[in-house]
Amino acid sequence: MSQYLSLKQECYEANMLLPELNLVLFTFGNVSCVDRNQGVFAIKPSGVPYTKLKESDIVICDFEGKVVEGKLRPSSDTNTHALLFKTWSDIGGIAHTHSTYATAWAQSLMDIPILGTTHADYLTVDIPCAPPMKDPYIQGDYEHNTGFQIIDCLQERGLDYQEVEMILVGSHAPFTWGKNAAKAVHNSAVLEQCAQMAYISTHINPQVPRLKEALIKKHFERKHGPDSYYGQT
Repeated sequence: MSQYLSLKQECYEANMLLPELNLVLFTFGNVSCVDRNQGVFAIKPSGVPYTKLKESDIVICDFEGKVVEGKLRPSSDTNTHALLFKTWSDIGGIAHTHSTYATAWAQSLMDIPILGTTHADYLTVDIPCAPPMKDPYIQGDYEHNTGFQIIDCLQERGLDYQEVEMILVGSHAPFTWGKNAAKAVHNSAVLEQCAQMAYISTHINPQVPRLKEALIKKHFERKHGPDSYYGQT
């Protein structure tokens, strides 16, 4: 019996949330989750439709992206997940989708501006879009370098990965992360919703202003601040 059963179960359940939340089409996406005590992470196998995915199909890899357990090839994005887990010691799950609106912003090479309080409930900044990958990176270890594309963008903008748990990879699609796989998927759904609302808002009013700083501060801190009062104790 596998020693990674609970990790595979967490990964499988998180992956199955993607089609349930309309965040993927066919095989467009993957979720991973980590077990730091064992130095491994679980990830969806490459090219397996969600309608056919089984818990036993989930692949276990180490932080170099090498398969530790599993009969199928892991996601083609495995090396991106591996680098992020290796670099960011406080995350437990990563989600990658090609959800429609978030991907459209990524293809447009534009940050998603903070226009309303829904966005401010999660972030105090625009959702960043990393620049398109440079040619030497593309011709090298592409998936591994996608991880650097994400890390470099946050560092260059002075953003903390523990505070900004989502990004658009320019010309590509969104990645999100969190304390576990379910939170990473949650962030993917939030990102897609913010992307859709921002798109509609900018078409209703092309001159729509950025949300007032006072409202950004109020909405973020009432949910995440030291004196937060959103939800139940």
